[in-house]
Amino acid sequence: MDLVEEIAARAEEARRVISEHVYLTPVDYSDALSEALGADVFLKLENLQKTGSFKIRGALYKVYKIRNDVQGVVAASAGNHALGVAYASRVFGLECVVVMPEFATIAKVEAARRLGAEVVLHGAIYDDAERRAREIAEERGFAFVHPFDDPDIIAGQGTVGLEMAEQLGDVDVVVVPVGGGGLISGISAVLKKINPDVRIVGVEPENAPKFRTSLKAGRIERVEIRPTIADGLVTKRPGKTTFQIVSRLVDSVVAVSEDEIAGAIHFLLEREKVLAEGAGAAGVAALLSGRLDVDGRVAVVVSGGNIDLTAIYRLIIRGLANSGRLAVIRGYVPDSPGKLSEITGIIAAHRGNIIDVIHHREDLRAPAWHTALQIVVEVESSETLDRILEELRSRGYTFERM
Repeated sequence: MDLVEEIAARAEEARRVISEHVYLTPVDYSDALSEALGADVFLKLENLQKTGSFKIRGALYKVYKIRNDVQGVVAASAGNHALGVAYASRVFGLECVVVMPEFATIAKVEAARRLGAEVVLHGAIYDDAERRAREIAEERGFAFVHPFDDPDIIAGQGTVGLEMAEQLGDVDVVVVPVGGGGLISGISAVLKKINPDVRIVGVEPENAPKFRTSLKAGRIERVEIRPTIADGLVTKRPGKTTFQIVSRLVDSVVAVSEDEIAGAIHFLLEREKVLAEGAGAAGVAALLSGRLDVDGRVAVVVSGGNIDLTAIYRLIIRGLANSGRLAVIRGYVPDSPGKLSEITGIIAAHRGNIIDVIHHREDLRAPAWHTALQIVVEVESSETLDRILEELRSRGYTFERM
């Protein structure tokens, strides 16, 4: 049987196997994205899946297939695949070791431990973790469960496509985050069988462009990667099986920047009330970037929602700053009673909310009997900040936006 046909067939079996252990995740219509793009945009919310991502699907199917032949399993992952394998191992009563890169988020590490897995932190990237995981599998006689380059894993991820077909019917464009390529390969195999005309678009970070580089070269290429908030999409090269399928079925792969991913996380949180991790927000980032010319019915997979609370805080601050709603202003103020009260009164009159005020009396650039004053302020818009600065200057204060 042809590889793609085989995976599509296995996806049907996988759905029967895993259905009692996973959620049927919702598909929500996005008013905000639809209005912005002039298309009907739907979000497939795999961030609401058990363990917080789609990865549980492939892991459950793979572990089910090997459950009677092994005593334990080993996985390498930046987090979500580890959680999926840990969960599947608990379901089928197997021992589990997961190897995560040292940059793995605290939330994912602790979640894997709560699911009963032994967690080993090793290496800077997934590829380093995989080498160590294979060593552990050999040492203990366990099975290594690859996160993407395995037909059973790909078929399990393809169940996302089966659900989307039932929930949405025909769609014109499907946008999918791309790490190693397991998710997009499974979705493509399923949806292209149902409708060969559906357009499949992959999205990866600019800082880890393994598929775009490999597709351009016509062969699998190893790329140098840089840090990215889409840690779940980081690997140095595509898988052999996934590259074969993506080359055949995926219409295009685009890259998004770190600022665009951060902006998409902020957008989903504020406008859609959806919490997505960096990898999960990549598809929305591509739509918001304007790089995709889409119309008709568009489905975007929000692939995961496992993000540290500290990262959420930083991204919210960054998003507010980028949108002009959070700013830092700085100026020199006469160091005399009543001046700070006057300045804060002006800000309050424009409905500005002061987050922080810092005096720098030791600033040697300040005029005599003046102090440097730095104010972090939250405002309704960038235009509001401009009005605040204009009034401050009209009162003789020389504040500037930093």
